[in-house]
Amino acid sequence: MDKKVNVVGWFEIYVDDIDRAKTFYESVFEIEEWNDLSNEQFKMLAFPWKEGVPFAAGAIVKSNYAKGGLGGTIVYFNCIDCAEEESRVELAGGVVTQSKFSVGDFGFVSMVMDTEGNMIGLHSKD
Repeated sequence: MDKKVNVVGWFEIYVDDIDRAKTFYESVFEIEEWNDLSNEQFKMLAFPWKEGVPFAAGAIVKSNYAKGGLGGTIVYFNCIDCAEEESRVELAGGVVTQSKFSVGDFGFVSMVMDTEGNMIGLHSKD
């Protein structure tokens, strides 16, 4: 394995209200149940993933061991045109904190906040 590319293997976005977060994320992207949501200790909803595809997999998680909110890790989601996903954020209850902007040779980014107060990035080449 090349240690210099695609080093993120998994991510978790911690949330305080799994139902509210589910509504937000399934409105902007796609999300699927991954464990029994009646388990009060640990609830997880995963983003679609496929073994062998060169991008990181991850989930939103409600856990007694971690809280959602600003100040944690920022996860950047790959998009064809980040303006497309950005256009769905506020309708889903989130906040666009910085509309699509250039990051030079690396393409474009939109910065948004989900319903749980987590800052996430939307990235596209165009």
